[in-house]
Amino acid sequence: MLTGNREFNEIYEKHKNLVLKAAYIYSGDNYDVAEDITQDTFLKLYKVFEDLKHGNISAWLYTTAKNAALNYKKKYDREILILDDGTHHAEERIRESTEDEYAENELKRRRRDLHEKIFSDMLEKNPRWYEAMILVYYMEIPQTKAAEMMGIRLSVLHSILHRAKKWINKTYGAEYEEMKKQDG
Repeated sequence: MLTGNREFNEIYEKHKNLVLKAAYIYSGDNYDVAEDITQDTFLKLYKVFEDLKHGNISAWLYTTAKNAALNYKKKYDREILILDDGTHHAEERIRESTEDEYAENELKRRRRDLHEKIFSDMLEKNPRWYEAMILVYYMEIPQTKAAEMMGIRLSVLHSILHRAKKWINKTYGAEYEEMKKQDG
């Protein structure tokens, strides 16, 4: 990417794979869409670069790409399919509803909501914890690469991850235990 702004170019090179992977995961594993989202995310960053220059750019990039991908997926899931015969049919997702299926879906929803709350609270409490946890555990980037991306030593990353896990356990451990009891 040639913008004439060396600092922006360095950020692009450092974070382009993170943004692409986040977009890919959240868009439903659609590489073409992920590439478009990545391009749009960096375009948005370029427009607000001076305002964000001293903030946590990697978290901003990740969140922006994630939200764009989720918006795409939400829109795509509601899309109406046009069949070859020219008629319009909503995508059918007919499943027999049972109590077990409902309970399983409800548990999945509660887990997802809890995970979103944990990550939202973690981002607010300590953006470095958030970035480290997303890179290592969610995006499954090797710890050595994650430390390099964050510009820290591996031992510092280990410390950050340890503190983040300890905070999660202290803050949300009871909720997890309650869910486990309800699960089975």
